[in-house]
Amino acid sequence: MDYERMSEVDVAYHILAQKKVPVHYKELIQEVIEAKHKPVQSLAMAISEIYTMLNMDSRFHYEGESKWGLTEWVPPEVKRSSSRSSSGTAKTAVTKESTRKKKLESIQN
Repeated sequence: MDYERMSEVDVAYHILAQKKVPVHYKELIQEVIEAKHKPVQSLAMAISEIYTMLNMDSRFHYEGESKWGLTEWVPPEVKRSSSRSSSGTAKTAVTKESTRKKKLESIQN
């Protein structure tokens, strides 16, 4: 595949699609730079630019622990929830609602 003519995020997408597992962002960005044969004056600046593009592109999904994967790998019910919320948020909401109902019942009786 001719990665040199593709954008950095398109290259990152193809790399992740081939690997089929989430990858640490530094490793992914390093592979993108190597695949494009792109001369880099500042590695920190290249990482920052490509990371920002990944973050803005809806094809990519932050998996946690600095790893990125593809949104298409994520089950639909997970996609709908906020990526910033913790995994226990739904349980917490149910617990709070249950507690609230019990308090209301005790007041009414």
